[in-house]
Amino acid sequence: MTEHSEQSAHSDQSVQSGSAANDDRHAAANAALGTTGFSRARLGSAESERASRAWWDADASDYHRTHGEFLGVDSAGGEFVWCPEGLHEGDVHLLGDVAGRDVLEIGCGSAPCARWLAGQGARAVGLDLSRGMLERGLAAMASGGPSVPLVQAGAEALPFADASFDIACSAFGAVPFVADSALVMREVARVLRPGGRWVFSVNHPIRWIFPDDPGPKGLTATMPYFDRTPYVEVDEHGVATYVEHHRTIGDRVREIVAAGLELRDIVEPDWPEWLDREWGQWSPLRGQLFPGTAIFVCRKPLS
Repeated sequence: MTEHSEQSAHSDQSVQSGSAANDDRHAAANAALGTTGFSRARLGSAESERASRAWWDADASDYHRTHGEFLGVDSAGGEFVWCPEGLHEGDVHLLGDVAGRDVLEIGCGSAPCARWLAGQGARAVGLDLSRGMLERGLAAMASGGPSVPLVQAGAEALPFADASFDIACSAFGAVPFVADSALVMREVARVLRPGGRWVFSVNHPIRWIFPDDPGPKGLTATMPYFDRTPYVEVDEHGVATYVEHHRTIGDRVREIVAAGLELRDIVEPDWPEWLDREWGQWSPLRGQLFPGTAIFVCRKPLS
């Protein structure tokens, strides 16, 4: 679940007057990349990809120290957690029966989801832009349990032949971090076989309008929902060190349909009563009032 950015969407609190450099959650990445501030700026695919690769390489260690246990990164069989609300694929079965199926996880990070899928009988492959995240996955696999092939590549140009997979999935991976998410939808449609399923989770678009704060300050809308200008963190020269792109619910639906896919469901997980954990801007306080995650369940038509 690489894409669970804790600095998600337009956070004035995340990086202001160099405060990110003092954020222990991302101290190594901010120091390595020289992050000093944030901006709102249009970025193309190449610059977004460069920033995301550098960020996730630099943040891999801190990210796993903070979230690895929740995600089951070092569990023997991996785990498939869709979102900070703790929704598990073993309970919700959004992917359907995966046994004997060819499954591609896009933005797999350290691949706990792909490894869990392999343990359920899938022929799973994990793809991620970040070598640092993939190396963390290789280390986890070296300790035993299911092993899956890992591929380093971006989601806007999937390095697979047409109709290679029965299922594609992404748990907060890739989709919020690419400049052209419509292209990702087309690429997924291309590599899926007829009847194949595509399920991806992202931070709920409604979160864009609120400050990135798990407490009371995060309950007041401050940003236009319709402003799609990306949130960008920068170094002292204005070079992007982190980027996140916003799309509305309608944007996502149109991208899916334009790619020739059918939208079957949009899942907005409730905040569970048992979960008192904060994950960046996800918290029980906010989760009880408005959704933090949107999961899009899609299918490629048979003909």
